[in-house]
Amino acid sequence: MRVGAFLLSAQFPGQGHGEALERTVDAAVAAERAGLDAVWLAEHHFVPYGVCPDAATLAALLLGRTRRIGVGTAVSVLSTAHPVALGERAALLHLVSDGRFTLGVGRGGPWIDLDVFGTGLEAFEHGFPERLDLLLAWLRGSRVGADGPQFHFPEVAVVPRAAEPPRAPDLTEWLGLDAGAPDALRRFPRQRQEAAPRPPAGPPVVVACTSPGGVRTAAERGLPMLLGMHSGDEDKQQMLAAYRDAWRACGRGEEQLAAVEREHVAAGVVQVDDRAPAARASLLRAMPGWFEYGLGAHRTVDGRERRMRDPHAYTELLCDLHAVGTPAQCADRLLATAESTGIRRFALLAEGSGDRAATLENIARLGSEVLPRLA
Repeated sequence: MRVGAFLLSAQFPGQGHGEALERTVDAAVAAERAGLDAVWLAEHHFVPYGVCPDAATLAALLLGRTRRIGVGTAVSVLSTAHPVALGERAALLHLVSDGRFTLGVGRGGPWIDLDVFGTGLEAFEHGFPERLDLLLAWLRGSRVGADGPQFHFPEVAVVPRAAEPPRAPDLTEWLGLDAGAPDALRRFPRQRQEAAPRPPAGPPVVVACTSPGGVRTAAERGLPMLLGMHSGDEDKQQMLAAYRDAWRACGRGEEQLAAVEREHVAAGVVQVDDRAPAARASLLRAMPGWFEYGLGAHRTVDGRERRMRDPHAYTELLCDLHAVGTPAQCADRLLATAESTGIRRFALLAEGSGDRAATLENIARLGSEVLPRLA
């Protein structure tokens, strides 16, 4: 099982933007120290629900602050981003981090962002598949052009190439030697080349799925899913079944399906305490106010009515669904989800208390007291 921290850069009432972002950076460093598999970064615009507007940019910082842990976006919103620009950033991060970066993408919502960035409601309602295909072409190819409803441009070179095979350094280029120099002077020994291999296939891509259409889009392209915090185990089972149906309808094999299913990611919540009521109380004190303050700030692009979940009831639901309680209870909850769904990767919201020190302690306990129970 691979357990990571989900960091929304949440701005709880009374906090500043810088305070929320500083907590995210500190939490990512703490997650590596705690032995977690990855940190996952969200992006939002114009709302205090999350104050990071570009998850890939924040990922770049965190890849520089860490050495081992994976860093992923959960998600980069394709409805407001140009796929080529996002693909260039993803390729860059993949290459300079020796493959520690994962690109998670999603549709986002029908928010005012679509108006501000000029993509319009069409990009959200119908444009995601075209945008995803262009992004994948960029990450996997060497030359890409586009001739679709949203994007039309002549073929151009992909630079840098995320899928470029590794090449041994040529010392004649570095030292100015002529092409006839002995091989011993031209290349490093093989063991030096293989010491830190650069992944040749480009960054992994996962797709946030909240609807049957999203599940089908991911399956048709052979990409793993990122499932949301609101999904219980039964919901996950239904989405996994729909994914398998769509996969098989494309004529793909079972062995490849098994490999992709190992990469599905389930988002959730974690709060570790010596007593289960105390863990639950910590979240119930902070999260309803954050939900009301943060989610309530969303504006739709076309003025359509939207219904917001009751903040307190939603927090109660998340406490019921996820790893909230003693270390043993948290481990049991994760193991139960893994057993009932087959999902082995988790991105757990660790900042639900809203407090920096409590968040860092929560991550530390997740690493030292929960992870060993999952071995």
